[in-house]
Order: sequence, then structure tokens, then C-alpha cells
Amino acid sequence: MRLTRIHLPALLRVDSEILLPTSGGNHLVRVLRQREGASLIVFDGLGNEHHAQICRIDGQRVYVRIGQKTDPIKESPLQLTLVQAISRSDRMDWSLQKATELGVSTIVPVLSSRSVVRLDDKQSLKKQEHWQAIVISACEQSGRSVVPTVQLPTPLNQYISSHAKSGIRLVLSPNATTPLTRLEVNANHVALLIGPEGGLEEDEIHLAEQAGFTPVSLGPRILRTETAAVVALSILQASWGDLK
Repeated sequence: MRLTRIHLPALLRVDSEILLPTSGGNHLVRVLRQREGASLIVFDGLGNEHHAQICRIDGQRVYVRIGQKTDPIKESPLQLTLVQAISRSDRMDWSLQKATELGVSTIVPVLSSRSVVRLDDKQSLKKQEHWQAIVISACEQSGRSVVPTVQLPTPLNQYISSHAKSGIRLVLSPNATTPLTRLEVNANHVALLIGPEGGLEEDEIHLAEQAGFTPVSLGPRILRTETAAVVALSILQASWGDLK
């Protein structure tokens, strides 16, 4: 039976007793009806993963005793940065969830000209926290022990001008003449820029090209932004990552 996995952002030491985060404890006890003595897996988000056991339930507080270290799933050899133009809430949540399952290491939400969502500083921080929670949940489900970083939302032009020009940089464009599946390069670090529901403006694509991004396409059909992310990331992981 597959054990429940809970993200526990703490120093994991064998035989130590640690209080689970409220969300994880509630999921175990209120949703899954687990009791004292139940086994689970905990991971710190940095690649460390341990067996654990519920040792004490005190009202809303759930404590676990840390057991032996496990051999977690290895991360993809391909370092993937998803630069995703912000789409409406459910689409954005879905995109980040699936991107995490597909092994991205960094997520950069950007505000483009056609982004419907507009955020002030307070809203940006709240969104970042929400998206980070989505990513953590996806790690718990998919077996990853390294939690991808979700950066604060930033204007697209600001990201393009300040981003270090390292690795392969790609931008999805329906007018690109190079299919992503035929990109003949060797890469261990790829940054992938994807537009929002209405796509990127031509001047945004041009700006990205000037900054070293290569326009690529996903074929003759126009895909929704959330579909494009899944398809493109799958192709990249199959080409240079761990989807073999």
C-alpha cells in the first residue's frame, strides 16, 4: 500500500518528535481517519525523506516520530524553469500542479499584456503563497521530495531584461517555424516561456527573441495555455530529462 506523504519543512532527525503542519495533520486525521501508530512518509522539500509514525494526537495537533531515511525519487537531470504568464485562477493552479508533476524546478509567474489577472503587491504575495501550496500538494501526490520554488509574480518585460542568459531559453509561438520536437540542441537547463489565455503579443515575443529566447511551436493546432504547458514540458523531459 502506498503511504501518505506529507511535507514537513523541518530538520528531520531520526527518533525526533515533530508537530505536523495543521493542513497535513488535518488531512491525516480528519480526512484519512488515521490514528496513532499509522505510518506515513515525511519530506523536507530539499530532497530528504523519512519514514514516520503518528505518535500522538492532541486535539488539532498531530505529532509524528521520525524514522529511518528513505531513498527518494531522484530529480530530473534537466533543470526546468517554467515562465508562465498568469492565467485565471483555476487554469493557473492546474498548470502549476501539472508542471510540478512533470519535474519543473522553478516557476516564474509573469504578467503579460494579455494577462486578465492584475495584482498589487499584497495580492502578489497572497498568490505566491497559494501557488506554493499547490506545488507542495503536487509533490506530496507525485512522490517528489524537492519542492520547486514559486517566485513572486513579475512583469514579463522586467523578467526578460533581468534574467541571466544561461542555458536554453524558449518561447512558445504559434508562428514559430521550429517545432519543439525537432530542436537539435543538448541541454541541462531550459527556461520555457508560455503566454496566457490570449497568447503573447508579437512585441513580447520579439522582446524575448532579442533577449535570446528561441521561438518554438507545438504543431498546427492552437492549444490552451494550460495544455501547452503540459505538452511542452513533456516533450522537454522526454528529450533531455527523465521521461524515457
